Amino acid sequence: MNPATSALPIDPWFFVAGMGVLGLLIGSFLNVVIHRLPRMMEREWKSECRQLLGQEESDDGAVFNLVTPRSRCPHCERQIAAIDNVPVLSYVLLGGKCRHCRQRISPRYPVVEFVSGALAAYAAWRFGPTEDGVTGMSAFAAVAAAIYSWYLLALALIDYDTQLLPDSMTLPLLWFGIACAFFGPFAPDLASAVLGAMFGYLSLWSVYWLFKLVTGKEGMGYGDFKLLAALGAWLGWQALPTLILVSSAVGAVIGIGLIATGLVKRSQPIPFGPYLAIAGIIAMHWQDELAALFSFGRTL
Repeated sequence: MNPATSALPIDPWFFVAGMGVLGLLIGSFLNVVIHRLPRMMEREWKSECRQLLGQEESDDGAVFNLVTPRSRCPHCERQIAAIDNVPVLSYVLLGGKCRHCRQRISPRYPVVEFVSGALAAYAAWRFGPTEDGVTGMSAFAAVAAAIYSWYLLALALIDYDTQLLPDSMTLPLLWFGIACAFFGPFAPDLASAVLGAMFGYLSLWSVYWLFKLVTGKEGMGYGDFKLLAALGAWLGWQALPTLILVSSAVGAVIGIGLIATGLVKRSQPIPFGPYLAIAGIIAMHWQDELAALFSFGRTL
């Protein structure tokens, strides 16, 4: 009996619910990543600059990473107790306020947790259950799709906040996509994944230089090239037209809406990473439907 294709002793709906709960917990960690990773990068850059200039380190030597120190209220700096850090539930029970200072906490924290849980549950529902139940391969596909979605959620919000797409996230996402191609749940084959990474990078790289030659300005960052390369590695080169079209359409609609409502000025740069991330999640789940709609994609 092949363990990859034989059914696991787990109820499909329990698998979906379990993935949803796991997604809520991961969402809490993603909030930490979104907040701290750009600051960790900034500290590292400043440290490297001081070393190049021969200056002494100016910080107090306190450890600051994704684990340490413990999360604190952004207003009163009191450490958040474990009971107040339960995803979504704690925020609701506390009325969206800090237990100690009663200052309002941003609703984005529970929103990220909820979206993370919803993405994981949907990935489990989409890829987990088969006619034979949840198999080893379908469970792998569901977990991989959830990890892919978590990466994109974090990258979208980091880029929205800072206009940065860290290599420490885009490159592992790319290599994980190529590794998944050995098992074939998403990209048709390994060659499609490798070509997807290559063409994904080169397509936006070409647009970047063409725009710069014509206007003298930079239209996007190198992180966008790497993110599209990662999406190409996961979904194959066949998905690139869909990814570019969907991300451009989503970006145009949201961008026009932001400008029309006065939330963003015409001269203000708008990060492209969130739209690539949205397109990546859409293409992961509905690539075949979009390919049929546009008459390209997996059929190429």
